Amino acid sequence: MADASNRSGAIDTVMHEERLFPPPAEFAAQARIASFEAYEKLWNEVAADPEAYWERVGREELHWFEPFTQTLRWNEPYAEWFVGGKTNASYNCLDKHLDEGHGDRTAILWEGEPGDTRKLSYADLHKQVCKFANALRSLGVEAGDRVSIYMPMTPELVVAMLGCARIGAVHSVIFAGFSAEAIAERNNDAQAVAIITADAGWRRGKALPLKQTVDEALKKSSTVKHCIVLDRVNEAVHWQPGRDHWWHDLMRDASEECPATPLDSEAPLFILYTSGSTGKPKGILHTTAGYNLWAKKTFQWVFDHRADDVYWCTADCGWITGHSYITYGPLSAGATCVMYEGAPNHPDEARFWEIIERYKVTLFYTAPTAIRAFIKWGDEHVEKHDLSSLRVLGTVGEGINPQAWMWYHTKIGGERCPIVDTWWQTETGGVMMSPLPGAIATKPGSCTKPLPGVIPKIIAEDGTECGPDQGGMLTIAHPWPGMLRGIWGDKERYQEVYWSKVKGMYLAGDNARCDRDGYYWIMGRIDDVLNVSGHRLSTIEIESALVSHPAVAEAAAVGRPHELKGEAVAVFVTVKGCEPSEELRKELKLHVRKEIGALAQPDDIRFTNTLPKTRSGKIMRRLLRDIAAGREAVGDTTTLEDYSVLASLRQDEE
Repeated sequence: MADASNRSGAIDTVMHEERLFPPPAEFAAQARIASFEAYEKLWNEVAADPEAYWERVGREELHWFEPFTQTLRWNEPYAEWFVGGKTNASYNCLDKHLDEGHGDRTAILWEGEPGDTRKLSYADLHKQVCKFANALRSLGVEAGDRVSIYMPMTPELVVAMLGCARIGAVHSVIFAGFSAEAIAERNNDAQAVAIITADAGWRRGKALPLKQTVDEALKKSSTVKHCIVLDRVNEAVHWQPGRDHWWHDLMRDASEECPATPLDSEAPLFILYTSGSTGKPKGILHTTAGYNLWAKKTFQWVFDHRADDVYWCTADCGWITGHSYITYGPLSAGATCVMYEGAPNHPDEARFWEIIERYKVTLFYTAPTAIRAFIKWGDEHVEKHDLSSLRVLGTVGEGINPQAWMWYHTKIGGERCPIVDTWWQTETGGVMMSPLPGAIATKPGSCTKPLPGVIPKIIAEDGTECGPDQGGMLTIAHPWPGMLRGIWGDKERYQEVYWSKVKGMYLAGDNARCDRDGYYWIMGRIDDVLNVSGHRLSTIEIESALVSHPAVAEAAAVGRPHELKGEAVAVFVTVKGCEPSEELRKELKLHVRKEIGALAQPDDIRFTNTLPKTRSGKIMRRLLRDIAAGREAVGDTTTLEDYSVLASLRQDEE
């Protein structure tokens, strides 16, 4: 561990993970990128002349109504990719495959939570999208208009997204669990003209009343003129004639012919709202061509996609993962995608493994939060099912601790499937760092190497570049096609949040370190660093040490004010297979001390049945800091899954 004489502002690393898992030889022999040398050659080629590479790939991979005349126009912090070109993301996801004779290929294998199923070919999906695009036009929706989408995970959600893209309307998908207040705030910020929803959606056996929530939101959404409602559950709903329209009524009268609108490469494709650390959510803007290309290429690289794969990303389209790796990336690549509507533990904890066995899923992409839940539920749910179809496993949403990585590797992957631990953000549009499964040896807990076109730099607080195993601020040093184009309606905030801290570089908001092998490790959000007795410690490393104890299912570390140390380490822990006790509390403190050193030993350990999380599964450490410090929670809590968690944690305060 570094001593307190290190004043550059670099973060001390206390975690050491030396295990290395090379790609299986049989896998590498058939992979798109089949060796580390091939990866290095491609990475160096793109780094040496990114514009030449992306010009070639852009022309090859996307359909163009009009070719672009300039690959990149960069006026920091604003990028324009494929300047002058005209394309359409819906065309690239659908028509391109029909043109190539693949209309009969399966696009979506859908399963509802109650067990109902549907199978849509690319030709089926194309027909539905064309009809829905015409339905939107029949309501007066035009190119450039914003349309909110608040729907369950049904194929119609993808149809709605691609229908908007087809006519140039800008979609804003809102996770179907947000409050009416959150919907209204997003409607108003985007000035949405329409909203698409359902009567209800299934979640853990209950019908969640989506239309009812939207009705409440529309009392405060003055710009919304139309509400389209999918009949998913056959629930009675309030109806406002003239404003409300049944999906099936609009579709029955709509034509199946709707040529995709040629759109400028930089035409807005979607806005996706992400919570800031405090206050108002940010409307992240992505445009058409660059985002579409980045989502497609990163999907092909990271998952080593082949035509016969069955791919399942368990995310919701309310998050960026569902945009890039359920909709635009896989469908542009002609993939067969599994979609599932409901909870992973309904009707029991084996639901995911049943789905993998039934559909013979080969590529599986889920979140570390889900993996830790699977571990907590017990191996018996996994062992009942045949998972031998799997060939690549992926993780997304946050860093995965080595203990959970090893369980995923052995129990789900049978020690034969490469794990692609992906680091990226809503803002980046697609994966930025990840193993390539046939080329890069993996280390549990590391996102390993940057993808071609990604040039990361780790910067200390004083602005100098960090050396090996020094943690600092993760930045990206060159534009890439999938990058965000701004915050909707707020240029100043865009410049301040992402471009003001380190000149000429995109600030990711995460801390990271690069080890002596050139492998990258995400160390948590910049505001999650603990300052303990002059040392800057990563929360992820403390949490990983705790989760390596057999009694710990999940842990979250935060700092609280301390008059001598500056900050004390406070940890919130959920346990498995035992009851919380004072003895266990002492044991866990000693375990952290043994694993990573006395400096990181927690001052407080609080046991809780669950941790406060967003609906995408991320732990809301900001709220835990407030609780640890004895403050009331402040800022944006619209994404919090269960408000009762905060009340129970406050009751447990020591």
